[in-house]
Amino acid sequence: MAQAKILWVDDEIESLQSQKIFLESKGYSIQTVTNGFDAIDFVKENQVDVVLMDESMPGISGLETLAKIKEINRQLPVVLITKNETENLMNDAIGSQISDYLIKPVNPNQVLLSLKKILDNKKLISEKTTTAYQQQFRELFMVLNSKPDFQEWISVYKKLIYWELEMEKSDSNEMLEVLQLQKSEANTEFSKFISNHYLSWLQSKSSAKPILSHTLMQQKVLPFLEKEVPLFFILIDNLRFDQWKAIEPIFIQNFRIVEEECFYSILPTTTQYARNSILSGLLPVDIAAQFPNEWKNDEEEVGKNLHEETFLRSQLHRLGKGNLKVSFTKIVNNQAGINLVNNVHNLLHNDLNVVVYNFVDMLSHARTEMEVLKELASDEISYRSITQSWFEHSPLYQALKKIAGKNIRIVLATDHGSIKVKKACKVVGDKQTTTNLRYKHGRNLSYEAKEVLAFRNPQEAGLPGPSINSSYIFAKEDGYLCYPNNYNHFANYYRNTFQHGGVSLEEMIVPVIKMASK
Repeated sequence: MAQAKILWVDDEIESLQSQKIFLESKGYSIQTVTNGFDAIDFVKENQVDVVLMDESMPGISGLETLAKIKEINRQLPVVLITKNETENLMNDAIGSQISDYLIKPVNPNQVLLSLKKILDNKKLISEKTTTAYQQQFRELFMVLNSKPDFQEWISVYKKLIYWELEMEKSDSNEMLEVLQLQKSEANTEFSKFISNHYLSWLQSKSSAKPILSHTLMQQKVLPFLEKEVPLFFILIDNLRFDQWKAIEPIFIQNFRIVEEECFYSILPTTTQYARNSILSGLLPVDIAAQFPNEWKNDEEEVGKNLHEETFLRSQLHRLGKGNLKVSFTKIVNNQAGINLVNNVHNLLHNDLNVVVYNFVDMLSHARTEMEVLKELASDEISYRSITQSWFEHSPLYQALKKIAGKNIRIVLATDHGSIKVKKACKVVGDKQTTTNLRYKHGRNLSYEAKEVLAFRNPQEAGLPGPSINSSYIFAKEDGYLCYPNNYNHFANYYRNTFQHGGVSLEEMIVPVIKMASK
């Protein structure tokens, strides 16, 4: 590894020779100059990793030199060393973007620590992260092989996301590859787990099952209601747990996290099924039976989520909450978001405000269709980054900031997540077979049994059967379903895009977060 190049600027540099020798013994290359003018010229003509600079020098001060250096290279770290501890000087120095501040007399270890913080911080974090993950890797491996239950699967997924975010900070590419392999292995085991337990969850009256989409409001949202405290139930479409972690720091500037949990999205993990299920408190087969005019099947060429408010009010009435003062707001474009910002204070008069926000799902679908977005959201890290940037500048966040000082409560949740698909799976079906890449239903489906989770009797899976002999299949892990016609074209076109509808940790284990005013 190349030596870090340090420029030390001090008009009394001769008195610092012992410190220079000490730092050189630690592997640093030290160049010295005695005034600010020479420092500026040196930075112009040479590569420098850090500048150590005395503040009080004849001719041109340290702060003046600092300003000139920042004009040449804004990213160059500068450590200011001074006898002067006045508050104004410190404010000026910090305002000028110094990286550290040392008070004379300094000893060699102080300078060494400052350099390590600046130059070796990422390396030290990476080494620590790698060591910690190696220990956790063994624990996760043992858990994956011990047939985890639904609660343990949530814990496994949260730990995988935790390490993914830590690896992102530490820039440890080798260990990130190991983690991705472990995540892939976890998804393989999770698909087996869902295949073995999903139907029993739907049919069991026992409490020993996860919170599912159709029980979310009853179990997590309505119990958080408090008299005379407005509750905002914010449903952001297609928000994965890692995307929640990306926007969490923005929330905690104004709100206190009361509880961070996950629940399981029903299958198919799509807006049409999962979100309608959340708002109605019913499985899709029951929505279709109780609301035959409102429920629309996949093949019908109409909007599938046009009756969410009707479903919501029906659920509240059924649960004995029909007397609540309730609002329902759906944000599908920027103008609707602006209207929310302008109207949010009026919502404080309600007991429950349900806000459905569609942006992340639109981003996922747009990414498939637009080459620019494919570049911007090429991987998990950039997908999280775009979500964070969107939320920070979104009308939703602007609206929440306007009421942050009020006594309110928030439940933030989603309907499903998404997964980056990599493996094309061939499926044959008739003309009525649906086009979704992560699930399909229809008659006479032909497929590779090991690649999908199949329900030949839709009703037992809580799903309506649009026609006799209709069955559902769901892609597992990172697979996506393609027809034989133009197979290679579509396989290549959709590979490495974010899709949803199937069985994976990312799609099914999704966040539900309780927050309160600070």
